[in-house]
Amino acid sequence: MRNNVFFPTAFDKAFTRHPKRYDWNQFVQNPSVNISESDDQFLIELAAPGLSKEDFELKIEKDLLTVSSKKEESTEEKDGKFTRREFNFTSFTRSFHLPEIVDNDAIKASYSDGILKIQLPKNVELIKEKVKTIEIA
Repeated sequence: MRNNVFFPTAFDKAFTRHPKRYDWNQFVQNPSVNISESDDQFLIELAAPGLSKEDFELKIEKDLLTVSSKKEESTEEKDGKFTRREFNFTSFTRSFHLPEIVDNDAIKASYSDGILKIQLPKNVELIKEKVKTIEIA
């Protein structure tokens, strides 16, 4: 049986997703997260390349911070009698339980270079209330 080189090439072009879209989906479906703490705040960094700040939604309900994103794309290529349409829908949701000492009213978020940064300032008054000195008898 003779291998036909044209057959796989035609299918590759017609049915294979664009590599950039494929890679983007892999990152966004389960974005990596870094969480760090300093004396005055917690910082959440979420890796979500290929999005814009309008694609994100952040909500706080009681002590739960929810970060979600939805993005829809569609493309169409026409080449003579051949038409290729692709629809892509990607979304994710990540939730984080916030400690009591986070000042929910002062939370800030920014998106730059594929990283969503969420600054969670600590409420200094609550921190002071949590510290208790114990005398030794």
